[in-house]
Amino acid sequence: MENMDGLIENLGVKSGVLLEDIPKIDLYIDQVIQLFETSFADAKRNEEEKILTKTMINNYAKGKLFYPVHNKKYTRNHIMLISLIYQMKSALSINDVKQVLDGLNERALQQGLNLESFYESYLELQQGNVGSFAAGLNEQAGRVSQQAAGMEDAEELERVLLIASLVHTSNLYRRAAEKLVDDMKERGREK
Repeated sequence: MENMDGLIENLGVKSGVLLEDIPKIDLYIDQVIQLFETSFADAKRNEEEKILTKTMINNYAKGKLFYPVHNKKYTRNHIMLISLIYQMKSALSINDVKQVLDGLNERALQQGLNLESFYESYLELQQGNVGSFAAGLNEQAGRVSQQAAGMEDAEELERVLLIASLVHTSNLYRRAAEKLVDDMKERGREK
């Protein structure tokens, strides 16, 4: 099996929109798209993949995943929220993402939440996740290698076992996130 450190490096796990990447001026939609394309360039699966499109942003706006823009310009807060949406939408439904971000949007809109501070906390957690991911991937690859030892066509079967194991792990994390969203919905009904 290939070197897991090389695999991790090729994933672009350190890609993202950092606070220092976000201009202090409001941006038009094309500038937002360019910022995301540049920030996530290393994380793209292939050259044709689009990180963010006008249609996506307009759908997020119509779905009220972030609070309204003014004069067709996106603030730093909008960009941070769009970054959170980008990360969450690969594992959660758009309705779940909206549920998660509703309170955050409300607090940010009313200036009761310093979104930059919240986002900085998210980025710190994200970096910690990269380290945990690398360690977990290496551990998982080792267990898979032990299971595949002695099998005919061991290299191909080892790869299939690793893929199946990673998908299972991904599903466990997704299900845990969905359960937390469901708990948020339930608490919202109780209020």
